[in-house]
Amino acid sequence: MQKSYYPKAGEIQQEWFLVDANAQTLGRLATKIARILLGKNQPTFTPGVDSGNFVVVLNAKNIKVTGTKLESKFYYQHSQYPSGLKTTSLRHLLEKHPDRVIRRAVWGMLPHNHLGRSLIKKLKIYAGAEHPHEAQEPKAV
Repeated sequence: MQKSYYPKAGEIQQEWFLVDANAQTLGRLATKIARILLGKNQPTFTPGVDSGNFVVVLNAKNIKVTGTKLESKFYYQHSQYPSGLKTTSLRHLLEKHPDRVIRRAVWGMLPHNHLGRSLIKKLKIYAGAEHPHEAQEPKAV
């Protein structure tokens, strides 16, 4: 019987990927980003191991949603005090903070534990077409 492969910390190569969100659907874009962050696009994928991939997302303000989600989808926050529920519509959040829409969609597809919290920090989202990560030479997806 052959042993399972488990990558060591020195064997993991950090790669940077560039994703253009212009006119892409929110959910399909989020699944692509989550797969790259988890490392499922690499042959050395191991569940529960940080693969070291970084993702830079450009043009977050130009994403699409289908149906009536702009009016009917809401994001909820609660302060844990009585009557402390705040709701924000998708349209309002896209106008003010388009990066938070993509971040919340990707976070829902990552594991909700220490690994997921370290992976979401490797996601860099920008509303426009400029980004400060040229030195890392990200590969286009």
